[in-house]
Amino acid sequence: MSAIALKSKSLNPLLKCSLPILKNSHSSQLFLKNSYNYLLLNKSFSKRYASNKSYPPYTVINMPALSPTMSQGNLAVWNKSVGDKLQPGEPIAEVETDKAQMDFEFQEEGYLAKIFVDGGTKDVPVGKPIAIYVEDEADVSAFSDFTEADAGGSAPAPAPASEPAPSTSASASQPAESSAPAPVSEKPQSSPSPSPSSSSSSSSSLSPSRIFASPLAKTIALEKGIALKNITGTGPNGRITAKDVESYVPPPAPQQPSADTTPAPTTASSSAAAPSSSEDYEDIPITTMRSVIAKRLTESSQNNPSYIVSSDVSVSKLLKLRKSLNDNSNNQFKLSINDILIKAVAKTCQLVPQANSYWLENENVIRQFKNVDVSVAVATPTGLITPIVKNAHAIGLKEISSQVKDLGKRAKEGKLLPHEFQGGTITISNLGMNPAVKLFTSIINPPQSAIIAIATIEKKAIPDKANPNGFIFDDVINVTATFDHRVVDGALGGEWIKAFKKVVENPLELLL
Repeated sequence: MSAIALKSKSLNPLLKCSLPILKNSHSSQLFLKNSYNYLLLNKSFSKRYASNKSYPPYTVINMPALSPTMSQGNLAVWNKSVGDKLQPGEPIAEVETDKAQMDFEFQEEGYLAKIFVDGGTKDVPVGKPIAIYVEDEADVSAFSDFTEADAGGSAPAPAPASEPAPSTSASASQPAESSAPAPVSEKPQSSPSPSPSSSSSSSSSLSPSRIFASPLAKTIALEKGIALKNITGTGPNGRITAKDVESYVPPPAPQQPSADTTPAPTTASSSAAAPSSSEDYEDIPITTMRSVIAKRLTESSQNNPSYIVSSDVSVSKLLKLRKSLNDNSNNQFKLSINDILIKAVAKTCQLVPQANSYWLENENVIRQFKNVDVSVAVATPTGLITPIVKNAHAIGLKEISSQVKDLGKRAKEGKLLPHEFQGGTITISNLGMNPAVKLFTSIINPPQSAIIAIATIEKKAIPDKANPNGFIFDDVINVTATFDHRVVDGALGGEWIKAFKKVVENPLELLL
């Protein structure tokens, strides 16, 4: 992994950024172009000089677009405070996008002079001023009374429709944010209507119930069954780190009162002793990622005329091939069944390419891909994400295995880059590690047209006349493919599953 710094003299100081992309990747130029376009449109850094007030030169830091499709995000936490020195390539904040919580890496030298948007603020539009920085440390103190309006931020007197002022209806639609009281009454205004800056800050006040923790800390807490709300963070701005979780010691359970000291309950106290509704459940805030997942899956279920095709597939030969390759790997690699199935999906898409397509209604086309980029479903503590094994048809099993391990690890840590999980031409979802899952179906990830669901391995009796008992036991998995009928007709879906079954049951065809 390397970072190519994209700097344009003609755009300075409107655009100074660094784009992380894969070297020698076939999609590098396309990603570079897309990233250049959305960064140019959003102007994450824009140089401004004070005109009506006497301020030293400064640079406005806008809410960045960390993916080409991002229109807003949550500013999770600031890693820097006012007055701190900023270094190129240093993460100054963490931004929660629709798929991950990512570092906002700064690419200039200077000093943070003012923060407009506090950590924990939700739904910050891309391009909104979130802070300013200066080049001279001595200039920081000059911006103590600097406001977003001075920076040219969006704060007109009449509130725009996209950013309504706090009201009863707004608080009803966003209960997580309304739990913190708006601090308007603490600072009386000289005029009846609140100023733009105070309205903005009150609407984005941080909910006291929000918990900030690193992705690794969340993973460890989930594995150990520890509630993050019980841990005091030692990281920046009280953020919970992995070390905090590992060193956490739960308090001893309170002693129950003995039976002889407990008074007999009366009829009146019986009803009072009954557990209240608040003790029977726990409200879990809906994260941005979970909200986007829910929205996309609902749209897919409602809009895609999908159907399924299922088949039992023998994997006996595949298991023997895997064992033979692993035994002779000299510990250089260790293939999983899923690695080989990813390759089989790619091979099948070459044989039946219609399933390797996008339905693009707005463009009035079905885009059929020649390359096969397989999205692999990975469960993380914050939700499902699908990192992509690109050009799976053209790379070997060793490279597929290496990529899957790396992408899966970083997906669970929340460290994937946008181009590593956005896109893909077909998806595979494998629950084979759970022996209870005999069959399941998956929901298509639009605009893709197919998703393949892999269940666990079962021993099944297969008729065999050569065997004295008349049967043998075979290793079998159930494979259920879900297709978009707008792209893949029923007969074609049957041909795809037939071709996949043939490839898996004769895995040497992967070499052809």
